[in-house]
Amino acid sequence: MRKPLVLIVDDEPDIRELLEITLNRMDIDTRCAENINRAKTLLLEESFDLCLTDMKLPDGNGLELVDLIQAMPTSMPIAVITAHGNMDTAILAMKKGAFDFISKPVDLLALRQLINSALKTVEPNMTKDRRTRNVLLGDSVVMRDIRSKINKLALSQAPIYISGESGSGKELVAKLIHRQSARSANPFVAINCGAIPLELMESEFFGHKKGSFTGASSDKQGLFQAAEGGTLFLDEVADLPLSLQVKLLRALQEKKIRPVGDSREIPVDIRLLSATHQNLNDMVLVGTFRQDLYYRINVIDLHVPALRERYEDLPELIDHILAKLMGTNAANKPTLSNTALVALQRYDFPGNVRELENILERALALYEGNRIELKDLNLPMNVAMNSYNKSTNHVSDSRACPAFDPAEGSLESYLERIERDMLTRALEENKWNKTAAAKQLGLSFRSFRYRLKRLNLDGKD
Repeated sequence: MRKPLVLIVDDEPDIRELLEITLNRMDIDTRCAENINRAKTLLLEESFDLCLTDMKLPDGNGLELVDLIQAMPTSMPIAVITAHGNMDTAILAMKKGAFDFISKPVDLLALRQLINSALKTVEPNMTKDRRTRNVLLGDSVVMRDIRSKINKLALSQAPIYISGESGSGKELVAKLIHRQSARSANPFVAINCGAIPLELMESEFFGHKKGSFTGASSDKQGLFQAAEGGTLFLDEVADLPLSLQVKLLRALQEKKIRPVGDSREIPVDIRLLSATHQNLNDMVLVGTFRQDLYYRINVIDLHVPALRERYEDLPELIDHILAKLMGTNAANKPTLSNTALVALQRYDFPGNVRELENILERALALYEGNRIELKDLNLPMNVAMNSYNKSTNHVSDSRACPAFDPAEGSLESYLERIERDMLTRALEENKWNKTAAAKQLGLSFRSFRYRLKRLNLDGKD
């Protein structure tokens, strides 16, 4: 098995020599280039496992190499070396796809950690399970896009800001990014920033030394140290006070922390993921969230869609949640009546997947027989009906739906009649082409077929 081969690009001979000696001692072969043109030549001649490049070079900028390597048929991780304090350039490089950065003067321990992490992403025997489909459920376009992005982002060290509404699954996405990464064997540490008392925040994040304050009876490890080598996930990061935002920014830029009461800084190796349901950009504008920290944690923005943006995933989500709630008795889980399912598909879900779980858990406590009915869901009916009326715009004909009259039958039969009418109209308008009809209604083909079968319309051609 050949040794890893690393390309070093720097115009300073002393830096090239330092990097070569360090990597050779790690049993890694190296090639050196003093400028971009020489680096391009070497990239054509040999196959490298990693590129380390300075940002300021005689014939251009290291960002050119980032773009070049990202466009190569067989990509590789590239890490940039920046001048001390020049974070804007480092952030831009990571936005373009750089694996990570290191500042001058080069800290050799941090350099070795970076190189080991980068090389793990290209190990031929690395057997990562990429089937995020089994965990992050849904065949909608938005969910397929999210799963694809997770697999790509897992190969980077760039901080990721996961945005999305409450209950949409932001922590699940963070866990998947960690699980797919080269850090998966190390800890995933998650913390809700809004749940930590203000007076304990600094100690919780960075640890403390014995006797540093009243009640500090022993040394304590902070969250950064607990996540060493792994991933630190800060949920509801918008709840951090400004005083801690300053210290968090320094820790991320310097990759070092100072425990409360300690006189020395400790190097840390973590990847930061953060999330909140609040609008951080608005908070920056009003001064409650630091702009420099916002840019530092928001190198890559990954948006998790709301449940109402992917209604076609509901049948699969419902089946999965019911099986989970039933536990060992999952084989006997109830089904949903036609009207119960239609009502859920017309509901806005302000609490998203978490609210869906709560609705189904409550329904399991109320249902009778082997079927969950609309009444068992206890949905706010005015919201459900409003959601339905909005959804009729998917059909180009979109004739006004009749108002519900209890004298003419139950709400279940009313909703079923409307759904049957919408499906039939879509099929008629598309000459019974089911693929085109599903697209017109904003449904996946599988979800459309499921509805046809449930309403005994699948025999029509």
